[in-house]
Amino acid sequence: MSDLSFMTRRKILKLAGATTLAAPFLSIRASAQTVNLSMLAWYGHAEPDIVGEFEEANNVKFTPKYYTGGDNMLGLIAQSPAGTYDVILSDAEYVQQLNSAGYIEELDPEDYHFDDYFPEFQKFPGHWKDGKLFSVLTRFGFLGVAYNTDTFSEADAMSYDLYADDRLTGKLGHFDWHLPNLGQTSLWAGNASPYDIDAAAWDAVKAKTMTLRPQVGGFFDYGGTFSSLKNGQMLAFAGIGDWITGTLEKNGAKVRSVVPEQGGLQWTESFSIGKGSPNAEMAKKWIQWITSPEGQAKSADMAAYPALIPNQKGWKVLNETNMAEAKRQKMVVGEANVMDMIRSGQIQFRQLPVQQGIEDWNDFWSDYKGA
Repeated sequence: MSDLSFMTRRKILKLAGATTLAAPFLSIRASAQTVNLSMLAWYGHAEPDIVGEFEEANNVKFTPKYYTGGDNMLGLIAQSPAGTYDVILSDAEYVQQLNSAGYIEELDPEDYHFDDYFPEFQKFPGHWKDGKLFSVLTRFGFLGVAYNTDTFSEADAMSYDLYADDRLTGKLGHFDWHLPNLGQTSLWAGNASPYDIDAAAWDAVKAKTMTLRPQVGGFFDYGGTFSSLKNGQMLAFAGIGDWITGTLEKNGAKVRSVVPEQGGLQWTESFSIGKGSPNAEMAKKWIQWITSPEGQAKSADMAAYPALIPNQKGWKVLNETNMAEAKRQKMVVGEANVMDMIRSGQIQFRQLPVQQGIEDWNDFWSDYKGA
């Protein structure tokens, strides 16, 4: 063998050895790349108190796009290419629209914790179609009368009649979204199914709502609702519940929410995987984690706004780790609790109008605001 051949062979072997060593190093680095998971949601769901533990354990970084109200959410998705959002948090009444528009993926029920859920939530209306699952319920809460405890008693707030109280002239706030507000007025007007009403009942709801116009001090977004209740600018609020007042109350504000005698509404949030998501497996892993007992206990006490949780094992974890919050939200195992309110018929699901179009309710809300 010539010196040239020997040197060439040595060079080839050296290069081959370097490639062999480098390959696993490159593989390790590739596997350690952070997954960027985009989330479309109400404010708070991608903040560190909720996602921090998951991000650290799974080398994930959430990129949130926050919205207020289901109509706003649908608009954002419609304006975005498929695959823009890996996970989509929506109010339950909008899941069917997301599905019909082809914005979300079908899910495998076996991947999730439904056996741990209360029976009422294992096949939640609208989340399934033709036996197929499209969204996983993660949290819920009740809407009722929110009030300033320095001005009104709990007895005062036990009827929607409070909205018409002379002490509230110019001091009644509205969370600026038609579904919760008009649903409450419909209950106030005596409709047992507040969103399934005929033309005459709808006219009565509109008329009753209009009687409140002199009471109204403003229409507020999420941040404005918080601040106007906290500083006493508004002394009562329509269209909200403990998801707003609970956070304020825990921080010393003189506010509270109750479900009045005419009944309350249930808001419900769930996660779906966006159609065409490039990170569908990690999105699934996130939904599995946030609906696990540990994830559920964390979600119940979310810093942005608290909520009730559907996972029974999550209740047990919350009772073990944060009994004060479990008691405040009436999620104590073995005591009278919020499930009793649902089962007694005090609570109606918030939903899209059945006998009118959503545009009819939205148009009237615009007229009301402009009156």
